[in-house]
Amino acid sequence: MEKLDRITINPDICLGQPTIRGMRITVSVILKMLASGKSIQEILSAYPELEEEDIRQAIKYAAWVVSDQIYMVSTKKL
Repeated sequence: MEKLDRITINPDICLGQPTIRGMRITVSVILKMLASGKSIQEILSAYPELEEEDIRQAIKYAAWVVSDQIYMVSTKKL
């Protein structure tokens, strides 16, 4: 795994959700903005305290978290 030094988890900030560099901007907020069609530039305009690398690491973090999720899916037809 790549080093994700911009993603921080602190139980005292945003209830322990992954955030960017200890700020109160969560990885999930960034991902939801991207999922809704916002560009990286639009996110940076909305949150000027962010840097482009923060957004890239949020995406990498999400990919890493999802890759560790294994769910058994039933193949039975209902």
